[in-house]
Amino acid sequence: MAEAADFQGTSASPARRWLRRTGALLTGAPLLAGLLQLPAATPADAAGQESLQAAAAKGSVSVAVDSLTPSTPSEGDTITVSGTVTNNGKQTVTGAHVDLQVGPPLETRSSIDTLAKKSADLQGPSGEKVGGKYTEKYSALTPGVAEPFSISVPADKLDLGRDGVYQLAVSLSGKTSAQPWDQVLGVQRTFLPWQPEEADTKTKTTFLWPLISSAHMAAETGSNEQQTPVFRDDELAEEIAPGGRLDQMVSLGKGLDVTWVVDPDLLASVDAMTRSYQVRGADGSTTPGRNQEVAKHWLAELQQAVTGEEVAALPFGDPDLASLAHNGTSVTGSLGHLKEATDVADETVDTILHVKPSTDFVWPIDGAVDPSIVKVATSAGADKVITRSDSLQDNLSYTPSAARPIGGGTTAVVADARMSTAFQGDLTRASASTLAVQRFLAQSLTLGLQTGKQRSVVVAPQRMPSVSQAQAMAEALGALQGGSWSESQDLTDAAKAKPDPSANTRVPPASAYPSALRKQELPRAAFEQIARTQGKLDKFKVILTRQSRVVTPFGRAMNREMSTSWRGRGVAAVGYRDGIESYLNGLIDGVKLIQKSETKLSGRSAMIPVTVQNNLVQGVEHLELRLTSKNPTRLKIGGDAYEQQRVAVNGGHAQSVKFTTSANANGRAEVVAQLYTEDGQKYGAPVTFDVKVTEVTPTVMLVIGGGVLLLVLAGFRMYTHRKRAAAREAEDDSAEADDESDGPQNQADAPQNPESSDARLTEESAAGSRAEAPEQPSDPAPDTAAESADPSGTGERVDR
Repeated sequence: MAEAADFQGTSASPARRWLRRTGALLTGAPLLAGLLQLPAATPADAAGQESLQAAAAKGSVSVAVDSLTPSTPSEGDTITVSGTVTNNGKQTVTGAHVDLQVGPPLETRSSIDTLAKKSADLQGPSGEKVGGKYTEKYSALTPGVAEPFSISVPADKLDLGRDGVYQLAVSLSGKTSAQPWDQVLGVQRTFLPWQPEEADTKTKTTFLWPLISSAHMAAETGSNEQQTPVFRDDELAEEIAPGGRLDQMVSLGKGLDVTWVVDPDLLASVDAMTRSYQVRGADGSTTPGRNQEVAKHWLAELQQAVTGEEVAALPFGDPDLASLAHNGTSVTGSLGHLKEATDVADETVDTILHVKPSTDFVWPIDGAVDPSIVKVATSAGADKVITRSDSLQDNLSYTPSAARPIGGGTTAVVADARMSTAFQGDLTRASASTLAVQRFLAQSLTLGLQTGKQRSVVVAPQRMPSVSQAQAMAEALGALQGGSWSESQDLTDAAKAKPDPSANTRVPPASAYPSALRKQELPRAAFEQIARTQGKLDKFKVILTRQSRVVTPFGRAMNREMSTSWRGRGVAAVGYRDGIESYLNGLIDGVKLIQKSETKLSGRSAMIPVTVQNNLVQGVEHLELRLTSKNPTRLKIGGDAYEQQRVAVNGGHAQSVKFTTSANANGRAEVVAQLYTEDGQKYGAPVTFDVKVTEVTPTVMLVIGGGVLLLVLAGFRMYTHRKRAAAREAEDDSAEADDESDGPQNQADAPQNPESSDARLTEESAAGSRAEAPEQPSDPAPDTAAESADPSGTGERVDR
């Protein structure tokens, strides 16, 4: 212990601590030797160590570069770098200062990618500090508190030499109580493109500006003459409202030299919103839409933005070409839907935007292609496929022009993968957006410096950029178009550019298609359901008097069922398809036969009515109703086993069709009523009912009995009437005889013809006798002619 105290500059207490540490080291030597003999760390341990190293590499202070202006500086410019530094540690940082560091030029495009992945790595190169007054200092950085910084430095102070992309690092250095020496605690690297003079050969750049959304309209329309459309939700109104995603795409794209790539379905949907429309709620009810003015404003702004610019129209609904190629071609009719979607695109865009679009281009998801995708993509008439360089890869030291022939008269327009994917991910933070912008510009400049030959480059970003992504795209494109090494070019011109003979023209095989994309595809069942819906529509439309009211909305809805926007939304896609098919089933069921109960048939023949109900708004025709007897030996329909009659029913009405039947025997007979289309296809469900045949029924007996009773009563009345008349005649004759016997003076006045008088008396006496004795049916009729040959006198009744 005394020897330790004699060490120069060492007090007694430190000496004792030194001895204890030395003893501990000697004691732990055997343990250390044992540890060295242990097996290597497990992968999990190694991963944990890497995580610790990565955390240490990032430092305890985060540096965020929120803005770098100008993005592409020139000589004489002053570069301003602004952002924040945040102490993420537990100890206060003292003596902190922010410095700018400029590294050497990055020679290759891959080196830019590498640096972007390690932009906050403390262990990476940072370059030389600018130093001097171009430093921002802090007395202390409190844990969890963000402090702003802003450093402005003239471009000539950065010692930038030849043209190229330079690494620009913003680092924070300082001390902590645990490490009381000056050290770098945080860094953020970005890119500084440097091309102060106009390039001798500029790169021609085509930037696609996509206006695409998901499916919002249903197939359902109102029953009025205008066919008020029904929207599945009101999300489209949010997208086109001020500040919304599609509103930003239009306002940011206006003034930029871009090629507008539009889905005609989006235009048709917004155009429908300019008039009366309905929105379906979560409970299934509909309410009137109220965003007509928003839709009108958005369309007006878009019409102004695309004036003088190229517009490329995708097939209606932006169909998923890869899903169709891999899962739909074996389903009948699937390619027909793609053809319809292509045909309607031109008219839709021209009508709404008043510009003639190009319909020669198709755009598979992420530009990934294989032979089947190319075949399907060009089957509808398009001869240019927008693909991407990570799918159609080149093995060259430079980036070739985008256009290249791939056989069969088809041109592949190969978008640059690095520049196209530069704006993906979360760019809501200003630092992430700034890094994306600078990285995009760095890739563009490095590409241009690869060779002295002029090339055409196409940038195809994600289909539906978010607001923050769109803002970053617009900022980068504005800087590029204001730079010195690039000039704008339309997509059509890029496709016509002279191909590089060294570029790859071989489409990759199906095995090379990304598995992640394949997992998101629409399944075969989706195309089978679409085909089933189409089959029902084909049968239904032939009976309609105004087919377009149904065919058009359902045709467009089935285009939407194939949309690329359903990727990753399988449940929603199934719900949409089910809704379309269910609505069509409801319309089909609107034309049906009314159910009938058992019918009783009395006698040998009768008429059986069958009623057809039309609940549609429009009339139906070209239908035939067939009534069939299942037992024609007992009951015939129209003289045979069945009879068929044409049917036409106005909208909202019912019509009864009568069939003549004839019975051959008593009993039950099953009868089936079925509607058919003119081509012999069954329409709707049949109606089956029984007909009970009875030759004489109690009802008929009652009718017959009533008739007999009436006849008896009529005969009795006639009998009493005749009896009373005979009695009156007898009384008259008796009175006349009395008068003749009482008045002799009258005898002289009587005619002197005793035979004639006797004959009359005799006749009248006979008549009186007949009146007194009722005549029996079996009695012979009296023969007056045998008794007298003289003509009958006046008033005589002669039986003949």
